[in-house]
Amino acid sequence: MNLSPERTDKVFQSLLDAARRIATEVAAPNAADVDAKARFPKESVAAMREAKLFSAAVPRDFGGAGCGMFELGQLCSTIAQGCGSSAMVLAMHFSQLACITRHAMGSAFFQSYIRDLVKHQYLLASMTSEVGTFGDMRSSICAVEREAGRFTLVKDATTGSYCADADAILVTCRRDKDAAASDQVLLLVKREDCSLKQTTTWDTMGMRGTCSPGFKLESSGPEEQILPGPFAESSAQTVVPYSHILWSSLWWGIAADAVAKASNFVRGQARQNPGTTPPTATRLAEVSMQLQAMKQNWQSAAQAFDAIAPDPESQEVLLSMGWALRLNNLKVSCSEAAPQIVHRALQIVGILGYKNDSPFSLGRQYRDALSGSLMISNERINAKSASMLLVFKDAP
Repeated sequence: MNLSPERTDKVFQSLLDAARRIATEVAAPNAADVDAKARFPKESVAAMREAKLFSAAVPRDFGGAGCGMFELGQLCSTIAQGCGSSAMVLAMHFSQLACITRHAMGSAFFQSYIRDLVKHQYLLASMTSEVGTFGDMRSSICAVEREAGRFTLVKDATTGSYCADADAILVTCRRDKDAAASDQVLLLVKREDCSLKQTTTWDTMGMRGTCSPGFKLESSGPEEQILPGPFAESSAQTVVPYSHILWSSLWWGIAADAVAKASNFVRGQARQNPGTTPPTATRLAEVSMQLQAMKQNWQSAAQAFDAIAPDPESQEVLLSMGWALRLNNLKVSCSEAAPQIVHRALQIVGILGYKNDSPFSLGRQYRDALSGSLMISNERINAKSASMLLVFKDAP
């Protein structure tokens, strides 16, 4: 069911229009309650499911919209302007979905599952952390066990973002009990086929609606739910670029929401004194420039990713040191820029931005933006970049 370019543009525009409506009419009105109660943004998720946003990244031949990274980033950044937690759920779903559509479509099981996902708009979560690995996604202690065409798995995860509310979870584990910690596979666990025992709480400063406490997961199912190929490949070619680019897009959306509030505040000041330019207008111009630079940063990375041909040989570039450094730099720079921009917006608005009961309140945006540097610690990323730069000879 290939679509013409004109038809594809119409499909994406329809999704983007829906995302704008959801951000304004659903996500934003519920964001304060989601934040205050640290609850799952069920209203936003229901609206995104109804609008078929969850299948935006599915290839057109399987019934999805076939959106590329640049388009997915626009969807995430739009939702983020209403609720950062809702956008993070969408971005993490897209990164897990891409693991299937980019690495498992040679499997009859996964072809059928993706068609079901398009029909039912399943929400996918991930579970890559584990007690004892100290935040290293590329290391596992648990191992999948296989017997008579079925698997069993037990994993004790330090975090499991919205796992209790997802339809399925993609879980990292060692290939078998004799495999090395880095010899991992990715396993699709259907929510109805697993038990989740919550082991920690999720009372955080920001991104409270992602509901990411620790869980002990126990599951069994058909062996065909193990994604083909090593996780090392899907991690480098899909998880890292999708995560870093889409996270950067939504951090930009949070910052853009803050600047929009600051802009409305400055315009209000100007209306009170017609014919004069408020002193805050200069600071608004400065922060708008910083916001534009942040946008160009994530969008250029998204466009470069989309420009890579889909054949295996072309995709090998994503395994290169140059791409690893680019994605590391993107993640670090955008995660640091977002709270700086929100802070500058807060300085423009002043006490009305500091008050939680003000229409110009920026407390939630500030706290949500601060999470970026901690989601895969920037210190860990900079250490990896430093070691690569010791041997990398080309310009980053």
